Amino acid sequence: MPAADPPAHRRRTRALVAVVAALALAVAVGAWSVRERVVDDERGAVAARGPAPAAFSCANRAARAPRELRGMWITTVNNIDWPSRRGLPAEAARAEFRGWLDLAVRRNHNAVFVHVRPSGDALWPSTYAPWSEWLTGRRDGRDPGWDPMEFMVSEAHARNLEFHAWFNPYRGGQPATVGGPGPRLDQLAPTHPLRRHPDWVVTYPSADRPGSRLYFNPGIPEARTFVEDSMLEAVQRYDVDGVHFDDFFYPYPEAGQDFPDDAAFARYGRRFADKHAWRRDNVNTLVREMSERIKAIKPWVKFGISPFGIWRNKRTDPAGSPTAGLQSYDDIYADTRLWVREQWLDYVVPQLYWHIGFARADYAKLLPWWAATVKGTRVQLYIGQADYRVGERGAWRDPAELDRQLALNRRHGVSGSVHFSARQVRADKLGAVSRYSGAHYAGPALVPAMAQLPAAAPAVPAITGARRDAGGVALTWRGDGAASFAVYRVDGDAARLVGTARGTGWVDRTAPADRPLSYCVSGLDRSGNEGRLSAPVSVDVR
Repeated sequence: MPAADPPAHRRRTRALVAVVAALALAVAVGAWSVRERVVDDERGAVAARGPAPAAFSCANRAARAPRELRGMWITTVNNIDWPSRRGLPAEAARAEFRGWLDLAVRRNHNAVFVHVRPSGDALWPSTYAPWSEWLTGRRDGRDPGWDPMEFMVSEAHARNLEFHAWFNPYRGGQPATVGGPGPRLDQLAPTHPLRRHPDWVVTYPSADRPGSRLYFNPGIPEARTFVEDSMLEAVQRYDVDGVHFDDFFYPYPEAGQDFPDDAAFARYGRRFADKHAWRRDNVNTLVREMSERIKAIKPWVKFGISPFGIWRNKRTDPAGSPTAGLQSYDDIYADTRLWVREQWLDYVVPQLYWHIGFARADYAKLLPWWAATVKGTRVQLYIGQADYRVGERGAWRDPAELDRQLALNRRHGVSGSVHFSARQVRADKLGAVSRYSGAHYAGPALVPAMAQLPAAAPAVPAITGARRDAGGVALTWRGDGAASFAVYRVDGDAARLVGTARGTGWVDRTAPADRPLSYCVSGLDRSGNEGRLSAPVSVDVR
């Protein structure tokens, strides 16, 4: 994940069958369509025409729930977030990860984006890649004796957090300056695929540069297919909710250095006028193929990318943004605008790691450009937020900067945010996290529904128990066919979302003790589509 200031800081439509199925479902459930519901999405209330249908009311009060993706990146490379050090014993590593998930819950997040392939390695027992040294503390590929991916997905789901598996496709290792193998092939794990396929290797920058490292060559079709297979293995084996890339495809440019792929271009790039167009096509092919292959395996799994925040500058391309920074299209061969327009992605998370008013890349000018880019597509727009910059010079010394950015997001209809990274969310420098959390994440939120994904209306739950105890109000229910549940509590003139769960029980620890309360529960499918609310159940004053 690059930082803010580059370079140092850093349609195809889904298969016709899926479209027809989605349309059929829309007709079947039109009586309770979410478009007819009154929704308070914290980006400004979206009110239906006329009264709310009974399916979306609780005790004759309109049901209201925010719809917003809220997440944080959990980085494993260089032990930035987790685990805290290489070779951490399994039980300590598990305890630390639970701590990150508990932090997400406290901050009313509903998703985590976890680095599971940082550098050609894996945080699961993979047949394609060696175990990650950031977990095991070793580069010999030795099995740590447990399955971190299985554990992490299970623990995230126990807290009703979406688990997005974050992969770096082409990195083969880290620089020696951070304890990685650098440019030396013999320093990789013995089972590393680049050792078996040295013809796939590209070293960049050159071996005499401090940041030199090894890459899989994106221009070799066999290497690209292998990289895809290695990531799709995790989709096949684990119950992930999403596949996530950041902005590392071709590397960020180094002064005086060109990515040494002349031989691959000579062999595979003959139909392209120049190497730049060929490189872009290589990345486009990876993105398109991953989109198609993920949906062929598990159609409900979301695919998203978090690109560098600038596609092209307006001075280069009239369709570009009013910026003057590094251009992902030209400099790292990432045609991010094309991916959105072709709808190869389910969501896009541009890294807008600059402050409002920054001359070269003004957050307040880039944001509307991205909102316009996704308009008319099914691609949801989330924003990558630069929590790590809080406390830096200038505007970042103001703890209200991120608060203002989230307010702008809502004015522009953004569907959510992902914060970089977990460590900064926990650190809460200058109280900035507490500030924006209080203003924008004060209560829970449902993830935005994705109409392009499979949909199945869950059965109406039936509440089987509701009682007060020392911890609040404990609720239990029955519910078939739902992936998760939403709990609503009547509060004044509306029934508001107060909690979510994957199981069939939940405790309302914020329940007022001085008045009777009414609750309803709804079920949601894997794609975030919500079924009808249960009949209300009342709880008396304590």
